[in-house]
Amino acid sequence: NIWRYKPLLPVSLDAKVPPLSIGWTPLYEAPRLAEKLQLKHLWVKDDGRLPTASFKDRASAVAVVKAQEKGAEIITTASTGNAAAALSGICASVGQRNVIFVPESAPPAKIAQLLVYDSTVMLIKGSYDDAFELCLEAAAEYGWYNRNTGYNPYMTEGKKTSVFEICEQLNWNAPDVIFVSVGDGCIIGGLHKGLKDLLALGWIDHMPRLIGVQAEGSNYMFESWKNGENILTKAPVSGITVADSISAGLPRDRIKALAAVTETNGAYVCISDDEILNAIPELARGVGVFAEPAGAAAYAGLVKAVADGLVQPDERIVVLNTGNGLKDIKSTMTSVEMVGSKPHHIEPTLETLKRIIQDNKIL
Repeated sequence: NIWRYKPLLPVSLDAKVPPLSIGWTPLYEAPRLAEKLQLKHLWVKDDGRLPTASFKDRASAVAVVKAQEKGAEIITTASTGNAAAALSGICASVGQRNVIFVPESAPPAKIAQLLVYDSTVMLIKGSYDDAFELCLEAAAEYGWYNRNTGYNPYMTEGKKTSVFEICEQLNWNAPDVIFVSVGDGCIIGGLHKGLKDLLALGWIDHMPRLIGVQAEGSNYMFESWKNGENILTKAPVSGITVADSISAGLPRDRIKALAAVTETNGAYVCISDDEILNAIPELARGVGVFAEPAGAAAYAGLVKAVADGLVQPDERIVVLNTGNGLKDIKSTMTSVEMVGSKPHHIEPTLETLKRIIQDNKIL
């Protein structure tokens, strides 16, 4: 798990860590997807396999350790769902009280996670950005330990463990390109930090290009990068997208997110919600990884990057899935309807089955 990298994390070597097994998620080769895209080397890192089913467990594990080092009574965070669920689950594993702020629009499955883990849940009548601001005010008012992205620097440290694993799983032969979806920007910033650590240690011999993928309705970083806009003064965007996990009108880690791309000669790619939804079944059928919209967005970004000539056929490419598809069943059902998949409702007789098989040319 991630604690095999304890000497590279901002925790003491004898720090007590949560009992949940966080990290060392599989890195799958994806030869059929590679062939479809005319690529030679493609892998999918599946962080939907983490305990609360998203990448955010990595950061929340470090947050809980640091909060307990400081003797915090309550930890708080604002989230569109995944960071909240990650903190909620890990707090439950150690008996740590927590207060969570999420927008009312968060998918029901993510809210259910918070409630089953016994978090104190504040459903905000507003956007993620509204939830974030209220969480900051509450943390300051009550002295709670603040886990928030873009506010707590330790979150970057937890997230960097993903690239430690990717590079170790590839026998320290780092990939050429890594695709990851971007909302607040903390994940891509964490990947960049991890790669810089590995280069400084001499464990890898080159810096992979980082390609951030954003939805059209939440494309703050894409616009800033493409147009050379000042990210300290640029106004927020709408932040509206089917991929709730990357919905961020004003990315809280935008400085790190921009540096991650510019300092690695990477790029930002912007995709539509339809491209994201189409990527869900394509990724599932091509490699067996069931991703939520934000996770599938990374693959949709790869598809677009191939079409735009941003990657070369012989490059070694990793796509990072950041969340499990069961997090957002509504979007999943929309995605399979878009590609024409539906169940057959039949009477429990062999004759009916035979007719369905014949009519639909199943055999």
